[in-house]
Amino acid sequence: MYKWCLKWSFIAFTTLLVIALASCREDFDYVPSSGHLEFSKDTVFLDTIFTNIGSSTYSLKVYNRSNEDIYIPYVGLETGQNSSYRLNVDGVPGKEFDDVPLLAKDSLYVFIETTFDVSQTSENEFLYAESLLFGTGSSTQKVELVTLVKDAIFLYPKTLSDSIKETLVWGTDENGEEIKVEGFYLEPDELTFTNEKPYVIYGYAAVPEGNTLTMQAGTRVHFHKNSGILVDAEASLVINGELSEDQEILEKEVIFEGDRLEPEYADRPGQWGTIWIREGSKSNQITHLTLKNATVGLRVEGNGALDTPTLTMRNSQIYNSSNHNVWSTGSHIMAKNTVLGGAGGSSFHGELGGRYHFTHCTLANYWNYGFRNGVALSLLNFKINPSGDVQTAHLEEADFINSIIFGSASTEMVLQQNPSSDFNFNFGNCLIKFNLSDDSVIENPLYNFDNSSFYRNVVFNEDPEFVNQTKNQLNINENSAAIDLADPDFSIAIPTDILGVDRLQNPDLGAYEFITNN
Repeated sequence: MYKWCLKWSFIAFTTLLVIALASCREDFDYVPSSGHLEFSKDTVFLDTIFTNIGSSTYSLKVYNRSNEDIYIPYVGLETGQNSSYRLNVDGVPGKEFDDVPLLAKDSLYVFIETTFDVSQTSENEFLYAESLLFGTGSSTQKVELVTLVKDAIFLYPKTLSDSIKETLVWGTDENGEEIKVEGFYLEPDELTFTNEKPYVIYGYAAVPEGNTLTMQAGTRVHFHKNSGILVDAEASLVINGELSEDQEILEKEVIFEGDRLEPEYADRPGQWGTIWIREGSKSNQITHLTLKNATVGLRVEGNGALDTPTLTMRNSQIYNSSNHNVWSTGSHIMAKNTVLGGAGGSSFHGELGGRYHFTHCTLANYWNYGFRNGVALSLLNFKINPSGDVQTAHLEEADFINSIIFGSASTEMVLQQNPSSDFNFNFGNCLIKFNLSDDSVIENPLYNFDNSSFYRNVVFNEDPEFVNQTKNQLNINENSAAIDLADPDFSIAIPTDILGVDRLQNPDLGAYEFITNN
């Protein structure tokens, strides 16, 4: 028995010794990298960032294809600790690393971020490039890091003495309690936006009563999450965009979008809040604006005085709002050459009556980001308050002339009247998507398409043949049903389309004229 115990004790000791020795590989088991690493990419483009705002995190994979375990003598940034890039190598943060091990036929991740202060240069835009080095001496390999950094004007709420940020009153809840959001009033020297630098807004920037926020041609405004612009009563927003020569760059267009500049955010809905034209605001003018990726594009409230427009829009486009592109409550809107594209709600939603004049406009809802709860055009002469009470007001006018109302649903126009208030509307020379076989609307006089007081020269369900409706490219192709169907008597007042193309002879429906490619 004693010998048996000695025997198994010796075996156990030997086994443990072998395991211990195997788990204690010294550096001499690794050979230095000979410069034959492979990389998932030879250049890491960190896309575009704003000055002093951190980038997203980007990754690089490093491969050891050899049959030997190696160590990389040096992994680090070309300017070392002075670099504005930051690394994380296999889970360890830093800017420089020595003797990084990499097993045979294995790989490791390098994660890269940057924050850069463009004031270090004399430029408003600066291409910040640096090499990421692997190895030393003649075996050194490089991967280039490239970031475009833009200078910007940052507008944001102040932090008060109690460490709470400035707030604005958003509204009241059903109990009459104030709802507040982070925001601030623009100072007098902040009421003119220029095209010199982009603007980045955090929280809601409010235009004070009696003031006008003016934006020059080529202005770029980027909104952080839950941010936007509020235009108070007796205040105005005037956007003076102009027709651009380059329809890719849109150099003279005013553009509103989110503050994430990576390509994957270019068409992602709901990145920021809204432009809210509040009750009592007046004389708002929008020309050559592109607004995209908001929660609600434009929120427009009227105050019952409908003699003059609350908002006039020309040559503008709004799309990719996660709710409505334009949400009007009892306001007066005049729109010409305006494009309202895909939205998670309606392209245009008008409630509690109001007055609307849309001429040569395209309302086309081809939302492709999941379920949507709206149509291209929704008009109501009532609204349901948070308390559940129904409030009504006259729809004094709703004229849609030489326009397209279309989309991916079987019906893209909804009209709803509360009988206690008027509902006046007129569609003239329009192309409309509507399910004519829907039994639920047959007895509804609002959908009596033979009534010439409501519908005149309207074409239903013929294909407008948009260039690429899923990408909100809503200009028309050569076989479009919209070609030559506009009433020229109304086109005279709008002689060119949204792109400046002449439309005086045989005008087409919608905001775009068909252009023959010769």
